[in-house]
Amino acid sequence: MSSKRKATKVILYVLLIVLAIAMLVPFYWMVISSLKLNKDVFSIPMRWWPETMHPENYSVIWKKLPLVTFFKNTAKLTVITTAVQLCTSCFAAYGFTKCKFVGRDLIFLMYVTTIAVPWQVYMVPQFILVSKMGLNDTHIGLILMQAFSAFGVFLIRQFYISIPDELCEAARIDGLNEFGIFRRIVFPLGKPAMATLTIFTFTNVWNDFMGPLIYLKTKELKTVQLGIRMFISQYGADYAWIMAASVCSLVPIVIVFLSCQRFFVEGVAASGIKG
Repeated sequence: MSSKRKATKVILYVLLIVLAIAMLVPFYWMVISSLKLNKDVFSIPMRWWPETMHPENYSVIWKKLPLVTFFKNTAKLTVITTAVQLCTSCFAAYGFTKCKFVGRDLIFLMYVTTIAVPWQVYMVPQFILVSKMGLNDTHIGLILMQAFSAFGVFLIRQFYISIPDELCEAARIDGLNEFGIFRRIVFPLGKPAMATLTIFTFTNVWNDFMGPLIYLKTKELKTVQLGIRMFISQYGADYAWIMAASVCSLVPIVIVFLSCQRFFVEGVAASGIKG
């Protein structure tokens, strides 16, 4: 390897390390702020290491608010929504790749085009529809709204395209129906793409703030994101407690990502092979 290539590689690695540190700085500040007194969070000059640690913030937040209930509600919504969205996306993606019917590509194109439509455009009509169905202020309403995902279908479909059609044809000759082909062949091979979609869906639903804010009014049904907002009052905010609760809310996302990370890169790479 020439000295020029070595120098380029060193510079590239240095830049990547600097960018990685820059990305981690906000998380470090959040963790450190969760161990400060409220008056010291925005002290000037800013202290990157507090004079005294206050780990009791993590015990206080559970006493101030029913965070256990909020975490249970968030976990319920996230797990069910992720599972339902995986099912609908996988079945739809299989139909758009391995089943031949008139207008298949046109229907897929029309469906995927909805990705470009922001939620704010159809937020009001959706709220009216959910209210008329009597599902306002319920978890079922939130789950049904996110049960179908154009992005999820697109992601899974791109991965299924890479699965040879000859496998499905051979299975049909052996007497398997479409559901059998999906369950025994396509579904097991699609685990990397499913892991990628699981991470995206889990993160989006867990961190969703606007949806629960609009649809959930009962305190017992609220999610952890709405619970964290309760530390903000009309006359001030308990920032140290907010940071402590935010750190706690990040733990499930980190666990899910670490559990699926070995499939994540493979799923993203494979789903982008063909367009």
